[in-house]
Amino acid sequence: MPRYSYIAKDFKGKIKSGILEAENESALTQILKDKGYFLIKTDTGTIPKKRFEIHLPFFNHISLVEKLMFTNNLQLMVSAGVSLPRAIRILSEHTENKKFKKILWEISEKITKGNNLSESLLDYPNVFPEIFFRMIEVGEESGTLEKVLDILAKQMEKDHELKSRVRGAMIYPAVVFSFMFVIGIVMMIMVVPKFSEMFNSLGITLPLTTQILIFVGNLLANYWYTLPIIFCLLFLFLRFALKTNSGKLFWDKWSLKIPIIGGIIKKTNTTQTVRTLGSLIASGMPIVRSLEIVSKTLGNIYYKKAIAETGEKVKKGSSLAAALQQYKNLYPQLVIQITEIGEETGKTSVVLGKIAEFFEKDIDNITKNFSSIIEPFLIIFIGLAVGFFALSIIQPLYSMLGAV
Repeated sequence: MPRYSYIAKDFKGKIKSGILEAENESALTQILKDKGYFLIKTDTGTIPKKRFEIHLPFFNHISLVEKLMFTNNLQLMVSAGVSLPRAIRILSEHTENKKFKKILWEISEKITKGNNLSESLLDYPNVFPEIFFRMIEVGEESGTLEKVLDILAKQMEKDHELKSRVRGAMIYPAVVFSFMFVIGIVMMIMVVPKFSEMFNSLGITLPLTTQILIFVGNLLANYWYTLPIIFCLLFLFLRFALKTNSGKLFWDKWSLKIPIIGGIIKKTNTTQTVRTLGSLIASGMPIVRSLEIVSKTLGNIYYKKAIAETGEKVKKGSSLAAALQQYKNLYPQLVIQITEIGEETGKTSVVLGKIAEFFEKDIDNITKNFSSIIEPFLIIFIGLAVGFFALSIIQPLYSMLGAV
């Protein structure tokens, strides 16, 4: 027998909501009538069974792609006239991620009981960021939820594309460095101790570089089993350090100064700023509130601080372009100039979108050519590593031959 979620009202106007089993809607209407209520709204569906689940952060992670698909599909269903509770329940049933499925079902239940969508999303800040429910809140208040969902979906799609490009660009150097590191460790464990034995048997004086190489090689050969523990501890330490304010501040400061990488980080944060700000303004949100939300979505702490302070200046009467002028070290002059034009013409959201597209193309070109740009640096690094190893091994052999 199907189970119906319903909203009903008694003859005094008191609203009642809940879930009942009934053969059909007519039977449900009769059941409620017998209890002194008349049916206002109903949706049918299968209530997910509660079961024991192990909640591990990694396995229960809800990806940006899953949220993007949810937003896209919700926008399509709302535009087709499907009620919000039913639309979200349908999307819940077609979601493979168990955690996301449960959350969507709970949201649909909250809406059925009379909550707004934005109010329901507030209970899941780790899944839906502030920009998500703030934009939906504006859409509900202005009656433009369909339009806002469309803007939000496009915003998330652009964010996903941007992150994918940057991650893709980092794969090549990461793979090269990883292989170099593994090969270096194997050489130090398997090869260097054999040379150490040979040099000891010959009794020759070794240069400093060879002594360092042999010391490290013997150390790794004798205590190789500690390497996984050391790497795990180092990983946990770095992860913990980057979560502290001082660690985050240190990394965000110096990452902007790394050649090539720093430029990509600056362009990425600039793009996220103008894209998100443009989307919020286009949805009808006031610029001061939009700047507050944007400051919370940025990854780099210096960009967060810059936009938060920009919001305070705009709140006191400054124009956006004039406020951004103080942060020319973070935001290019082009962004400031075009923003000023947008404010003068009353098309701030439009010009911000155009700036975002320009920088997205720029990042796309950089990431496409990233392997070519970084290849010379990798060759130099590999050459220095191989040269140090070869010099440390060959130099004592030449000394020995010279003595002969």
